[in-house]
Amino acid sequence: MRLGLVPLLLAFWLLLNQSLAPGHWLLGLLFAVVVAALAKRLRPLGARPKRPLLAVQLLWHVFCDIVRSNIAVSSIILGAPHRQPRIGFLDIPLDLRDPHALATLAMIVTATPGTVWAGHDQANNILTLHILDLQNESVWIHTIKERYERPLREIFE
Repeated sequence: MRLGLVPLLLAFWLLLNQSLAPGHWLLGLLFAVVVAALAKRLRPLGARPKRPLLAVQLLWHVFCDIVRSNIAVSSIILGAPHRQPRIGFLDIPLDLRDPHALATLAMIVTATPGTVWAGHDQANNILTLHILDLQNESVWIHTIKERYERPLREIFE
């Protein structure tokens, strides 16, 4: 059972019911314990990050990339009509296999404006990205492989 989930679910229960009555505490606690026990079955494989300082560094890179992408996307949207973005799909071969690392990469890519995780071929381990302004494919491949995939491999694998 995921013990950190119990107080969170209990707090949400009390907030949703807008009551601190003892009955709501008991019912909320029962609900939280049952859901936490069932949640364990949904995700039996736990994540074991190995390099937390690298994770913090990666988080900083992602934050900077999100800010930079917001500026780039807003300039495309608000920019001059003479410059049209080159929208496209890009296939990137991955070395990453850990499901937690892949999920983290999916969140990074999708949280960054202008990019969307469009698919992942598990058999060939190829990531398909939809990119709003695909000017240089090699730059995108290098960014995904070196800036995100390499640290994620060090953190999770």
